[in-house]
Amino acid sequence: MTSKNNKRLHRKRRIRAKISGIASCPRLSVFRSLKNIYVQLIDDERGVTLASASALVLGVKPNIEGAKKVGKDIATKCKTLKIEQIVFDRGGYRYHGRVKALADEMRNEGLKF
Repeated sequence: MTSKNNKRLHRKRRIRAKISGIASCPRLSVFRSLKNIYVQLIDDERGVTLASASALVLGVKPNIEGAKKVGKDIATKCKTLKIEQIVFDRGGYRYHGRVKALADEMRNEGLKF
């Protein structure tokens, strides 16, 4: 019997085989736990994290409103790094709820993906 998390990890590996980020268009990776939501901007060519944000660092609740604040924070960090376009890696999660709120807020701030 496979667990929900094992199925998610299988989807994540399948997605990661197809997408990759470069310096001009980095990958935005999302990790969602029960207690927090985390995002990272990753340059896969060099294997470095360019910027990160989380509900834990911002001190917000990990709900939809908190996800919007995390999205706004990472979008402002992208602007300071002069990044306008990203590749969105939802990490195997459904594009729904907190993940969708995060993405919508980043789009509202001017990021393209």
